[in-house]
Amino acid sequence: MPALRPARVSSLDSAGIFHRDYLLVTLGACALVFLAAFESLAVTTIMPVVSRELDGADLYALAFAGPFATGVIGMVAAGNWSDRHGPVGPLYASVAMFAVGLLAAGTAGSMPALVAGRLVQGLGGGAITVALYVVIARVYPRALHPKIFAAFSAAWVIPSLVGPFAAGLVAQLASWHWVFLGVVGLVVPALLMIVPALRGLHGTPDADIPEGAPPVDMSTGGARKAWGYGRLAWATLAALAVLGLNLSARLPVAGGVVAVAAVAAALIAVRPLVPQGTLTAQRGLPSVILTRGLAAASFFGAEVYLPYLLVERYSFTPTFAGLTLTGGAVAWAAGSAVQGRLGERLDHRRAVRIGAALVLAAIALVLVTTVLGWPAVVAIAAWVLAGGGMGLMYARLSVMTLGLSSKQNEGFNSSAMSISDSLGGALSLATTGIVFSAFTTAGAPAASFAGVFALTAVIAAAAVVIAPRVAVPQASARPGRGKLKG
Repeated sequence: MPALRPARVSSLDSAGIFHRDYLLVTLGACALVFLAAFESLAVTTIMPVVSRELDGADLYALAFAGPFATGVIGMVAAGNWSDRHGPVGPLYASVAMFAVGLLAAGTAGSMPALVAGRLVQGLGGGAITVALYVVIARVYPRALHPKIFAAFSAAWVIPSLVGPFAAGLVAQLASWHWVFLGVVGLVVPALLMIVPALRGLHGTPDADIPEGAPPVDMSTGGARKAWGYGRLAWATLAALAVLGLNLSARLPVAGGVVAVAAVAAALIAVRPLVPQGTLTAQRGLPSVILTRGLAAASFFGAEVYLPYLLVERYSFTPTFAGLTLTGGAVAWAAGSAVQGRLGERLDHRRAVRIGAALVLAAIALVLVTTVLGWPAVVAIAAWVLAGGGMGLMYARLSVMTLGLSSKQNEGFNSSAMSISDSLGGALSLATTGIVFSAFTTAGAPAASFAGVFALTAVIAAAAVVIAPRVAVPQASARPGRGKLKG
């Protein structure tokens, strides 16, 4: 396959993403997205088994929050590197780091070793996303961007149908180690399919960059941008704050002080990474970004404990506990499809409000099920409701982010949305981990799950309160209202 060059206007603009000139890179890129999605859902399914075998209940939350946190560093670093030297180096390095993290986690004999592998894995996973965006910008003509991103969405949904169940079977019939190690054997072939298309992509900073990818500074005639060390430093501080918050529960004397300091550091670090006014929920774009983070915090903060609840309290096997995640993911896809079909008949603010309310109702149902000992089917059905709410809300928040951005800041704002997702989930998981460990240590393990779901319900309620503020008055609803900081 010959090296591909960025196409402006050519006969390939009307070709599909499976045209012979794009086939391998399409398959390879979708395979990487597929594997990242499969790994994420699979780990959530098997982690209760891993925690029990490695006696790592106190690090359970960190195993999820850590990759979210280090992923922010990976996103910023890959964006800077891609701007300066193209996407080839970042993609190779990020895939290698992802694979190393999988190997470390898959061969871990203790919970701290597994968490260390997950941190490396998260760093690589966050960078892969950005590097792939830039590869797409350089390889595909703009006319094909919607098609390849639609293929990415499909590649993310498909693992939700098979990932949890397959991971549960592997953990039961072989070992949970192979859930990590099996993905490693598939990552390399996926990357090799993209390699032919990467030739000649060095030093092409003037290619069209899609929404969400790091923008190139064209004011210098396409010259390479300087490294954004400031943003990288803030991202690193935010990640360290999340890790410190997770570990504060292990410090019986100074734990409270460390936790407060970690939260303060995270809030300080995130300010330059998001539009001004985000933390105070100003109307418009700031509230869009904040709502996105709160939605991620409530949903993912509760989701990782749901299989744990079903395994520990209801004696589910990992295989069937994982099917809960499948139901939520399928409902997410269905909710996204419904909002797409409704289009302008369902305005953005109403879609976000309904989605946020559905997530709150679902988490409240799971909480009541936990407290009152209701049948597990209630919690499982509730999570289908939560998935539908997220599908309805997430797509509209993405559309609003771009609609309220200008060409000068759409890259920054899209990046802020991803960072809000990651840090929202990471902080929530860190806090729920503290709550879970506190009840367990206090000799009240029965209340540990209730405490987690109560906290995530409060976060979901905050999203419901802020959701109406995502819309701005018609007269001021113009692109670029979110001011750049940093």
